[in-house]
Amino acid sequence: MADSPRTLTTLSGLLAEQASALAEALADPLASPVYLDLVRRAQSVDGLAEQVLKLCVQQCRDAGHTWQELGDLLGVTRQAAFQRFGKPIDPRTGEPMDKTVRMADAGERAITIVTAVLEGRMDEARQSFNAQVLEAFTDEVRGDGLATVTGLVGAFEGFDEGEPFVRRIGDHTVVDIPLRYEAGNMKARVAFDTDEKVAGLTILAPETP
Repeated sequence: MADSPRTLTTLSGLLAEQASALAEALADPLASPVYLDLVRRAQSVDGLAEQVLKLCVQQCRDAGHTWQELGDLLGVTRQAAFQRFGKPIDPRTGEPMDKTVRMADAGERAITIVTAVLEGRMDEARQSFNAQVLEAFTDEVRGDGLATVTGLVGAFEGFDEGEPFVRRIGDHTVVDIPLRYEAGNMKARVAFDTDEKVAGLTILAPETP
């Protein structure tokens, strides 16, 4: 923690410099900006801002602020704030848990699987299930689950705006996919195990952590 303020100061300075350079590139009406370069600059600013935010959150935690306070400030639940910024310790090893997502195609695969389930192509979907889900996710379970959702928010209309939210929780890669129904929004959650097989699949209210 001793060098965090220096790191935060350095990153904040870099962020200010790059944000200023981006603003200058956008502000000159005589220039014809190279739009891919603007995207590159904006991506760099976004990456630095994320690093600064993480360090600020860590300083808040070190100062005694709760995940509830941080969640309220960020407009998310305390669990969502913890999942994004927390540094959980694995009780099995006593070491920090690895939060790196190694499934590069997790979002795309999850969408493909959810689409197959919603459209009733279960033979296709089950090819991605692990043994436990394969046994438990029967046609009856699928039908009952979709009927419950329909009773809450009506007919399925399509995937909602926004990219799949992919993160690692424990040993699982978890993907949330926004869904649009006639009377409200929901989200599909797909969890992949270490073998990249589906270890869980459900439809939840969008505010569910």
